[in-house]
Amino acid sequence: MPEKNRSRDKTTGLIIGKFLPFHNGHRHLIDSARRQVDELFVLVCTLQREIIPGAVRYNWIREHYADDPGVRVFHNTDENPQEPEEHPDFWNIWDRSIRRFFPGTDLPDVLFSSEHYGFPLAERLGIRHTPIDIDRSVVPISGTAIRAEPYRLRQHLPDIVRPYFVKKIVITGPESCGKTTLAARLAERFATGWAPEYAREYLETNNVHIDDLRADHIPPIARGHADQEDRLTTAAATNNNGLLFLDTDLIVTKIYARHYFGACPDWIRKEAATRARRYDLQILLTPDVPWVADDLRNLAHERTNMFHEFESELKQHGARYIVLPLPTASQTSAGDHAGDPLENRFNARFDAAVTLVQEILREPFSERGA
Repeated sequence: MPEKNRSRDKTTGLIIGKFLPFHNGHRHLIDSARRQVDELFVLVCTLQREIIPGAVRYNWIREHYADDPGVRVFHNTDENPQEPEEHPDFWNIWDRSIRRFFPGTDLPDVLFSSEHYGFPLAERLGIRHTPIDIDRSVVPISGTAIRAEPYRLRQHLPDIVRPYFVKKIVITGPESCGKTTLAARLAERFATGWAPEYAREYLETNNVHIDDLRADHIPPIARGHADQEDRLTTAAATNNNGLLFLDTDLIVTKIYARHYFGACPDWIRKEAATRARRYDLQILLTPDVPWVADDLRNLAHERTNMFHEFESELKQHGARYIVLPLPTASQTSAGDHAGDPLENRFNARFDAAVTLVQEILREPFSERGA
């Protein structure tokens, strides 16, 4: 809360908003207001039902302005009506809700806003109102537009927000079904990054044959996978391509831990469930491809059973997934039949995956990313 005996020698300002999400239009509003006052209060007003958690939005702004002590950010979680038509006491409710953040002291001198509600709200509070870019001519963007087309409009998001909106697609399935090849091809097709299967990297680096796998290998594999995903998510956001492919996820780690050792650490199970809900899509590959043996595979005869276990886990976690089988020769296009039949089938599956990804990139934001 602001201190009670704030000096009246300095000018103060107030901004209120949902920041759903925090975008460059909001940043222009805050930066413009900050240049006009000595101290600026930003009140992040959120509702529990909103599609992006309030704590996430509050932390975006607080962290973005962490280096400026003149910007004071507060989180208002009051379940206030959003339009005057929703409640006959609308303006009084908001008056009380705002004033509780300034107990025992005056309200700020001026309300800054880029919305038409700023005029009646400032009048109700008894302070001045300074509009900033209400017609969106300086920064032509809105939260509504970003939520409708988050991938296309991602350049309008500050760096701190972009990782939250990265589209993440997992390629999953049992051993030797083409996950790595498909993930790498998709990354190349969409000119973006991909996360290789960390378990393979860990075991190869530590010279561990699959028959020598131990239960104490599972936690570092899971941690390494999660850290790699987070690092590459930030990279995808920073590079502004906003898309990341993952070769497997922590559900895979959970399944193999349970298969080999009969149990999986609780923290891995919980983290797998949390991450599964955030992915935009999981592409589950079927085991209808030739088996390729190596030192990190030993389940050639259990691929079908493992596939069903994978699908069961995805359903249990509420993950959004689609099964993508390898097409039969008769399902490939006639123009491909002159080439290698198996290669044609892989190409047909790749084309189907490309179509799925393109559909994902056109989708509006949903709370799956929350």
